[in-house]
Amino acid sequence: MSNTVLASLSLTHVHYDPSDTISYLCAFLALVPQGLCVVYATLIWSTREAEILLLFVGQMLCEALNFALKRILKEERPKVMHGKGYGMPSSHAQFVAFFSVSLMLFLLVRHVPKGKSESHTPLGLSARVALSVMGLGAAAAVAWSRIYLSYHTPKQVAVGLLAGSVIAVGWFIVVAIARQLGMLEWALEQPIVRLFRMRDLVVEQDLCQAGWEKWEEKKLGKKANTGGIGKTSANGKKKL
Repeated sequence: MSNTVLASLSLTHVHYDPSDTISYLCAFLALVPQGLCVVYATLIWSTREAEILLLFVGQMLCEALNFALKRILKEERPKVMHGKGYGMPSSHAQFVAFFSVSLMLFLLVRHVPKGKSESHTPLGLSARVALSVMGLGAAAAVAWSRIYLSYHTPKQVAVGLLAGSVIAVGWFIVVAIARQLGMLEWALEQPIVRLFRMRDLVVEQDLCQAGWEKWEEKKLGKKANTGGIGKTSANGKKKL
């Protein structure tokens, strides 16, 4: 073992200047794509929403296209950076551009409020615009950090942002057409999909509110069956 040459896992291996606070913060911004993948996996597993799964599929297609573009263009990274692989376009910039533009399209185009219901209170326009701006701002910060850390040139980052945005719009249109043609509804009825209990309700139902209402109904049912929590019986003892 002492003669074994160890390798570094480059997935989260980020070069930064420890004497520079901004460089230190940029190193954390470089981990945003990995963090978003964790968020994707958590939400898909916990909600079983087709909307989130489709967004993740588009995100992975975006990554695959970035992989192909880098090997087609074969443009090197800045000389001051010793990172591996080609630099055109920036995969970080493309990743966050896809996510932020997809989020904006969902909030401003797909998530059209149809009025309040018992289990759904839609976000107002101001809230949806604010969330969209925050998402775009966060994406811009991640993209800028790649230039600051000298992992990419401004041109590589700009192309990455453009590619991610175009793919996001294209994927949004593809999914919309699939919905209109009934392809998504058909897919959700397939046995393998039903096995995982996938659904398509995120626009119509507030997941937190719906879960809370079921919890409240369960508590009311228990109170009705027991005659109330803490009710005193004839012998003076409390019923639990």
